[in-house]
Amino acid sequence: MTADVWLPMAPEEIEGLPEGPRYLFWDGGEDGDQPFPGDPADCILYVVPYMKRWSVKVRPLELLTGVQVIQTLTAGVDDVTARLSVIRPGVRLCNARGVHEASTAELALTLTLASLRGIPGFVRAQQQERWDTGFRPSLADKSVLIVGYGAIGTAIEDRLAPFELARVARVARSPRTTARGPVHPLTELPKLLPHADVVILSTPLTEETRGLVDAEFLAKMKDGALLVNVARGPVVDTKALLAELESGRITAALDVTDPEPLPPGHPLWQAPGVLISPHVGGPSSAFLPRAKRLLADQLTRFVNHEPLRNVILTTGS
Repeated sequence: MTADVWLPMAPEEIEGLPEGPRYLFWDGGEDGDQPFPGDPADCILYVVPYMKRWSVKVRPLELLTGVQVIQTLTAGVDDVTARLSVIRPGVRLCNARGVHEASTAELALTLTLASLRGIPGFVRAQQQERWDTGFRPSLADKSVLIVGYGAIGTAIEDRLAPFELARVARVARSPRTTARGPVHPLTELPKLLPHADVVILSTPLTEETRGLVDAEFLAKMKDGALLVNVARGPVVDTKALLAELESGRITAALDVTDPEPLPPGHPLWQAPGVLISPHVGGPSSAFLPRAKRLLADQLTRFVNHEPLRNVILTTGS
């Protein structure tokens, strides 16, 4: 059998790819109808195209009858896990831990500062040639709660460190102790939320976190608090968030929404106190060099039968 590796970028652009497999380029094309570069049955490692529609990403899955590894270029793997039933048993699914931390953490900080300091209002005032000055909230002396303290959550705290915060609280699925302090379990959210001025969501989308930020969660946030979502849209109950935004009790900065992309006419667009960016936490100039390094390292490990990085699950286990 031919040992093919499907890559969503030109193989010659990735320095350090090991010899052995035949590297084929496939990113789905502009309209998602790009022909497959070879027989899907010959593909032993599939790198999922980045920033493509879900239907494009999963299109080859049920035809990859010989695949051994599926490598995403995203931190979240929910696009693929939604179609696990069509993937043969024994396939290792790996995410892109190490690729998006810098870029996503930068955006989380950008959204937080822009929302607190009123940057959207300044942009509107500039367009109207208005000098709209006044006091705005500072990040200094605020208490920040990071929900989802994995690699991205840790990177977010790295960037918060110089801002003279009053406190950082950390929440993840399982409790643990870090050099910076304790990481609390999700079950402790009710007692942490009332003390947070800023709540930053960086958790993966799982059955446990889907709808985590519901009406009860939001009601426990303090008056005037800011919710920042750089995780996944469905982590937040959109209807419940809209009710809080329209009351003016809290504000939000959202890089992800549910639904996504947010359609024209959706009430979130015009909700008071919300800043929306179009899911751009990952795609920055930081992405490509880190993605290429990950692929070169992962494929070297694969060819040499060494342990792979970032294995999230093995199908059929």
